[in-house]
Amino acid sequence: MPIHDWTRVDAGLFHDFHQDWTIELRRSLNAGILPPGYVALTDQQTSGPIPDVLTLHRSPQPTEQSQPNGGLAVATVPPSARIVDVIEEETYARRANRIRIQHRHGRIVAIIEIVSPGNKSSRNALRAFVRKASDLIWQGIHLLVVDLFPPSARDPQGIHKAIWDEFTERPFELPPDKPLTAVAYKAVPTKTAYVEPLAVGDTLPSLPLFLTEEEYVPAPLEDTYQASWAAFPADFKPLLEPPAASG
Repeated sequence: MPIHDWTRVDAGLFHDFHQDWTIELRRSLNAGILPPGYVALTDQQTSGPIPDVLTLHRSPQPTEQSQPNGGLAVATVPPSARIVDVIEEETYARRANRIRIQHRHGRIVAIIEIVSPGNKSSRNALRAFVRKASDLIWQGIHLLVVDLFPPSARDPQGIHKAIWDEFTERPFELPPDKPLTAVAYKAVPTKTAYVEPLAVGDTLPSLPLFLTEEEYVPAPLEDTYQASWAAFPADFKPLLEPPAASG
């Protein structure tokens, strides 16, 4: 099944696919790909709870809009300024699952990250993702990153270059016809990157998912992508599939 062009749909549809794909990866890894003693678990990338619905504890009465020596309620007396600039937080990136590979004794040995649009939606978002990825590698945790979105102005040579610049500033350029990226990082003893530039229409590679410095398993990216695509809502598939060639 070729990689689809996920820029053609909104972030919510990719988030739905992303979540199912992580479950398929976990299921596949635990069904015999990982050796005994290792387990794959889904792990939501958030440091705290994200409310689904924001509710007010108490609505002030009109007479309570301003109290002596008290504060004003934003809901009833909105603050004003000549310019008010609001940033909509990208919650899909924070809600996205990742895969955590750990030894049965609890030690985390590897992480699989599937990049969301929100991970590159701003300088701060990209910086947070890159910092998280590089911190894992510095800690000796192996990492596999799949980015099915083309480079942005903030990562002009793709997510690998942005991550690898935390370790070395060696030149790296994506092929013009391969703007997507899958990359496996071996964290110890020598930090090593196994990079596969990709394009819409390609199949996903079986990159190494390292468990130790001497042992890895092939990551079942393509098979799990196919399984998740098969379960993707049929009503939305035409948005991502190329039009049939006219005869």
